[in-house]
Amino acid sequence: MLMPKKTKYRKQMRGRRKGTAYRGSKISFGEFGLQALDNDWITGRQIEAARRAMTRHIKRDGRIWIRVFPDKPVTKIPAETRMGKGKGSPEYFVSVVRKGTILFEIADVPVELAKEAMRLAAHKLPIKTKFIEKMEIEI
Repeated sequence: MLMPKKTKYRKQMRGRRKGTAYRGSKISFGEFGLQALDNDWITGRQIEAARRAMTRHIKRDGRIWIRVFPDKPVTKIPAETRMGKGKGSPEYFVSVVRKGTILFEIADVPVELAKEAMRLAAHKLPIKTKFIEKMEIEI
């Protein structure tokens, strides 16, 4: 499961899930990408499940890039605990995903195979996504 090796602070505030991604909104490494259409948190388990679905479908042929990393800790207080006594301990890590962020990229596979692999990966994620292709600039 993805998580940072160490963090500067154990606990973080939740923050706001709104706005559009400016960074990480263009395909940089591969030929095809999976773009987020919503703002949400994606856990390390969801990223790993999507990665496995894509890798198995392309039968380890092409190359895959994961463009998001879960670096935000989410805390939880145990069930049936009384109010007060402070904030809970970190349970898992999430990646903050804004609208327009590229989540995964694939290269060196045919377009039909890439599209189906991305569709399988999208089923593992809690947000709406879109399959996009890299625009080749012609001069």
